Amino acid sequence: MTPRTSPPATPFDHRMAVFGGDEEFLAAALPFVTEALGAPGEPPPVVIAAPRNLDALRDVLGPGAHGVGLVPHTEWYTGSAANAIAQAAGYLAAHAGPGGRIHLLMEPEWGGRAGRTPREAAEWIRYEALANLLFAPLATTALCAYDARHAGPAVVAAARRAHPDTEVYEEPARLAAELDAVPLPPPPPDVERVPGPAPTAGHVRTWATVQGLARADAELFATAVVEAAAALGPLDSAALWGEAPACVCELRTVRRVEDPLAGFVPPPGVTPEPGQGLWFARQVCAYVDVRDERDGASVRLQYG
Repeated sequence: MTPRTSPPATPFDHRMAVFGGDEEFLAAALPFVTEALGAPGEPPPVVIAAPRNLDALRDVLGPGAHGVGLVPHTEWYTGSAANAIAQAAGYLAAHAGPGGRIHLLMEPEWGGRAGRTPREAAEWIRYEALANLLFAPLATTALCAYDARHAGPAVVAAARRAHPDTEVYEEPARLAAELDAVPLPPPPPDVERVPGPAPTAGHVRTWATVQGLARADAELFATAVVEAAAALGPLDSAALWGEAPACVCELRTVRRVEDPLAGFVPPPGVTPEPGQGLWFARQVCAYVDVRDERDGASVRLQYG
C-alpha cells in the first residue's frame, strides 16, 4: 500500500468539502464564511457557487451578507482549467490582502465545461493538483465545494487526492503524471506535415481557415502555435490535422519539458513575455497536452 503523502508546509490553505444538498452546503459554507469574517487584516471573503446556493447563504447570513462577495459560478468558470487559474491569479492580485490573504469558497460549475466530458473533468483535477504549487507562496484560504449530485463519485474521489486536508492527498506532480499517462488518440493518417524547422503563423492561419475556423479564431490558433513553438525551443517536427472547431497542431521537441507547471504560471505583467508562449496557448486552446518522451516531447494544441 502506497503511504499517504504529507501535506505541503505552505501558507496556501487548500481545503475540500463535499455536499449532497442545500443544508449540507450551508453546513460547510457558514463556518468558513464566519472564520473569514473574523480573520484580522483580510478583505471580505468571496463565495463562488451555484445561484441557488448563493441565495440560501444570503438568506441565512441576513444583513451580514453585505460583507461577503457572492459570485455565480457561471460567471467565474467560463473556460478551461487554465482559464480558471488565470481568473484566480488575477483576482488575488487585485483583491487579496498582503501576502494573498483572503478566503475563497469555490464551487466548480459541473453543468458547464468542467463537467462536459471525462477529459474536461481530468483537466479540472490537474488544475486542483497544480494549485497546491502555483499558489503555495500565498496565504490564501480556499475551500473547494463539490456537489456530489453533479460531480459524481469518480470526480469527487479524484479531487480528494488533490486536497491536502484529505487522507488520500497525493503530491501534485505525481497526480499530474498519472493524468499524463493516459494515451492521447493517435494522429490520423492524413496529417499535414508542416515544412520548416517551425510552423509560421501564415501557414497555420491559412490551413485553419480552410478547415473551417473563423478568421479571428484561425488567427488566435496560429498565434498560439507560433508562441508555443518559440517557448519550447528547437523542434523536430510539426503536424496539423482536424477540422473546425477541433483543429490540432502537434509540436515534437528535441528536449523534454519536464516541468508540470509549464504554461500554468501566470505572467507577471498584463501580457506574456518571451518564453511564456505555453501560457498563451493554454489560455487560447481548449487543450494543451504535454507528453515527455525518451528523447524529447510532444506538445499537442487543440483549439476547440
